[in-house]
Amino acid sequence: MKKELLIFGANGALGQGVTKTLSQKDFDKIYTFNSNATLEKEPGDKIINIKIKDLTKEENVIEAFSFIKPDTDTYFFLFSTIGGFWGGEFIWETKFEDWNRMNQLNLNTNFLLAKHFSWLVKASAGGSICLTAAFTAENPEAMKGAYGVSKSALVHMIKTLALEGREINLSANAISPYIIDTPANRDWMKDADTNKWIKPEEVGELAYSLFTNFNYVSGNVITMKERFIV
Repeated sequence: MKKELLIFGANGALGQGVTKTLSQKDFDKIYTFNSNATLEKEPGDKIINIKIKDLTKEENVIEAFSFIKPDTDTYFFLFSTIGGFWGGEFIWETKFEDWNRMNQLNLNTNFLLAKHFSWLVKASAGGSICLTAAFTAENPEAMKGAYGVSKSALVHMIKTLALEGREINLSANAISPYIIDTPANRDWMKDADTNKWIKPEEVGELAYSLFTNFNYVSGNVITMKERFIV
């Protein structure tokens, strides 16, 4: 049975680390979807880069999935880093457009990915989806209301999809990092102990573990709060 992987948001700081890890694993083909990529594949290379448009619009998500053909001899896997952070205001200070923006970016885009990936898996042998949630999704933090609510709704969607996915051999999980070791976070928190931060590559390793055991690991939201040195 073949194994093919789809990575959405592969050009971001998290996506690059996840892609670096997963590209070394036993997938027959890897599709990376980026906002600034061109459709290209080097001879003998299993990685195909595909440019995507605004994923808050369903027609663009449909177009992205048009590059992937269902196959009853293939398991499909999807990892999404799509999302964004906004915070720093109390609920009573939050503008409605900022509230909607967080839900559009963190929830609606991933709903569309999950919806159309489910159709791909339904027409194939089976598969698994893993989305990027956040620590605050299940651990509310002040001045992160819009962000936290959007990620919390994402968690609910994943758990629902895990129940429904049994009908089509689809498992669904999410990874909830706290602080990821990225250049932006290092610049934002210059005095922090970055040794405790989760590395993007480690998120990829956890995702691979979930994919490897996809036929019996589903409905989980795994927190990655801090790492320790061994």
